[in-house]
Parts: sequence; C-alpha cells; structure tokens
Amino acid sequence: MSEFFDPYNADRPLMMKCSCGRDHTVADHHAEVAADGAAIELRQRSETAEFEAYSNEFIEATLVKALFPHDEVRRRFLRAVGKGTAMAAIASVLPVTSLQAMAQEKQGALEKTNLKIGFIPITCATPLIMAHPLGFYSKQGLNVEVTKTAGWALVRDKMINKEYDASHFLSPMPLAISLGLGSNAVPMNVATVQNINGQAITLALKHKDNRDPKNWKGFKFGIPFDYSMHNFLLRYYLAENGLNPDTDVQLRVIPPAEMVANLRAGNIDGFLGPDPFNQRAVFDEVGFIHVLTKDLWNGHPCCAFGTSTEFIQKNPNTFAALYRAVLTSAAMARDPKNRELIAKVIAPSQYLNQPEAVLTQVLTGRFADGLGKIQTVPDRADFDPMPWQSMAVWMLTQMQRWGYIKGDVDYKQVAEKVFLITDARKYMKDLGQPFAPGSGYTKHTIMGKPFDAAKPAEYLKSFAISKAA
Repeated sequence: MSEFFDPYNADRPLMMKCSCGRDHTVADHHAEVAADGAAIELRQRSETAEFEAYSNEFIEATLVKALFPHDEVRRRFLRAVGKGTAMAAIASVLPVTSLQAMAQEKQGALEKTNLKIGFIPITCATPLIMAHPLGFYSKQGLNVEVTKTAGWALVRDKMINKEYDASHFLSPMPLAISLGLGSNAVPMNVATVQNINGQAITLALKHKDNRDPKNWKGFKFGIPFDYSMHNFLLRYYLAENGLNPDTDVQLRVIPPAEMVANLRAGNIDGFLGPDPFNQRAVFDEVGFIHVLTKDLWNGHPCCAFGTSTEFIQKNPNTFAALYRAVLTSAAMARDPKNRELIAKVIAPSQYLNQPEAVLTQVLTGRFADGLGKIQTVPDRADFDPMPWQSMAVWMLTQMQRWGYIKGDVDYKQVAEKVFLITDARKYMKDLGQPFAPGSGYTKHTIMGKPFDAAKPAEYLKSFAISKAA
C-alpha cells in the first residue's frame, strides 16, 4: 500500500501496527484519512496559518505522488535531489503556487482583515459606501474603514503610496496610473464598475436661454479630474457641436464638493460632474440640469472599485472577500425599490453629508430639473458592475485623441490587463447574480455614433476635432 509523502522526511517511517487495527503505518493511516476527509479537515483548519502550511504541503505531496506513483522511485528521487530542488523542478512545469493559492482561496483564509478604502463623497460610490453601514464587509470577515477623501489626485497618491488598500476610482484612473500618465506607473486593476450613468451637464441659471452648445465659446467648465469620464464626455459633446475643448472653452479641474460653490460664485459657467452635485445645484437654486450624460451614452461607466495588482497578488483571498462584498452591495443598489433606503443610508456626514431629499431625487430618478419641470428618469443612475474591456478601449481612444497618451498604444492589451471582467463574472456567478456571458467586449453607442472596440484606430481617425487635428 502506498504511503503518504512527508515533505520533511523522504525516508519510509518505521512499520508499526496502527491503532485502527490495520497492518499499515500511522503515516499510511493519515494518508487515507486525508484522502477520504480532506474537505472536512481543510474547512476546520481554514482560519489558521497552520492550515495554510498544511494545504501547501498536501498539494506538494499530491503532485509528487502523482508524478512518481511508485514508492521506491519517489523516495530515491527525493533523497537524490532534496525537497526544495524537487519542488522547484515541478514548479517549472506545473502551477504549484497557483494551485496552493486556489486551495487557500477556496477555504477563504484571509491574508489581511483590517483594510482602509478611500472614496470621494458622490453617489457614484454608492455600492462601496453602503457596504459599510449595511455590514457587507463585516459579513465577509473584513474590518473596513471607508475614508472620505478630498480629491482624485489624493486618491491616486494614497493608492500609489499604499496608504489605501483599495479605492473608489474614476474608471479611467487605473488605466492612466498603470500607464504612468500623470504619475509614476503602478499597475492597477478595475474589479467592478461602481456606477453607470449618474452624471449631468449643469449650467448656471443665467444660461437658461442659452442652451445651444454651439454658442458656448468662451465658457468655463468644471470637471473633477483629467482622467475622468466627465472630461472625456464633455470634450466629446463639445467637439460634436463644433467646439474645440482645448481652444474654444476653458476646462478647470475642481473637486466635486466645490463645484456648486464655484457655480454660485460665477467662477464657472457650468460643469460636467457627478451627482449629487448636479441635483444640489438645482436644490440650492444656482443651476439647472442641461442634459443627463445617459442621453449622451446610455449605460456609460463612470466610477469603479479597484486596487493595485500587487495587493491582489499578495492578498488573493482578501481581494475575493472584497469582491463579494462590493458585488452584493451593487446588486442591492440596482434594485429600484431599495433606492430610498439607500439614500437614507449614505446621507450622513461620515458618508456623503447631503440632504436626503437630494439623494432620493438622484437615486430614484424623479427630480426637479431647475427649469420648472419634474422629470422621471428611472435609469438616471444605475449600478451595473460589469467592467467591460470595450469601455476601457473607448477611454484609451479618448486619452489618445486629446493628447494624454503620446504615441501608439495596444488598446486591447492594456484594457484586458486592467479591467478584470473574467474575475467579475466568476464572483457574480458564485454569488448567484446575473451577468452578461461572453467576451470582455460589447458594442457601445455614443451620441448616436457606434463604437467597435475591435477597430479603435479607425474610430480615432473618424473625428473632425482632436488634439492632433
């Protein structure tokens, strides 16, 4: 009968009667128990460091035994080269580390439980924020501190400096940081899109009778960050209406929380910004909603949840737990019947610090537009978490269009490296959530113009106005 391989002792143990009454060694007995009851034993030991070492050794033992099924041959091999050399040789042809990581992830052994996650106080971050008071993080064994952050440059810097474990991002930010645009290059990943739609172009009340963008030459607009969907959608909208956003208007980076004050002070004529500040401008009677971004690109991404590639590699099980928490939260946020409750949950000062009435208008889609009408647009904001890689390709085309990327870029390679749609599908499936099957690519339509991610170069050349033009 084959014995169980002891990774610390290649010599066959002394034969002695086993307490079970059978004529085999204690090691042989343990091997059979491990084979027959491994799943139970692994679950019992999954929370301890001892289990991690045990599971790694068990996998190593299983691989060695599979490669060398004959006892004597296996013992000679291990005596000749030693355990370390043997495992290095096996690892060169088999994914030993990955198998060990998968075994640990399966059991949910968390590498790190105390986490700090950054967020900007806007409704785009709803799933990430509400997961805290509703206990979705704690249910995954995580002690998460969600930390309100003043601006996007600070979010970027804190992620690069590892002050945050994960963060609310503008969805183009992980692409930019990974490419070293505006900062040192640090590989980042988008785990989920936090929200789709949920933005607007808001203008000062003095422009109520000047709704044609062709007449906006000389206007000053606020955007939250260069690497934002707000910047790229506003530029797209202006260019489609014949204005060059680099020469015909001024674009100013303004933290979202300061946009309404700047509109009130007359420092800007309008902004393309995140909610709740579009609705807050109406609430404060200083602006009106000119157009919702869903009317430019219905289903467009805005913000994302992500972390560094290094964090994922070092903490795969913690990352999986975060994934589950945020996806669970997003599923709740997607259901319209939960929106009024969510408005109450995220309104307090430690989160958005906004009037509940403002958040309810944004999240339910029944809102005053500042022009004397009550609009009903149920999908004004939504929370589809799918991180489509075709969305990432579109963002990269716009970065290149407006000169943020110099030279050629492999759109597909970057998109697939940064946007983790395969992981999203895996965890959505594990949670029993509906998801879109297939590849990471889908078709999009922006202001009536189809975008095919398979032909980004042709798309980029089709614009009459761009930085290169």
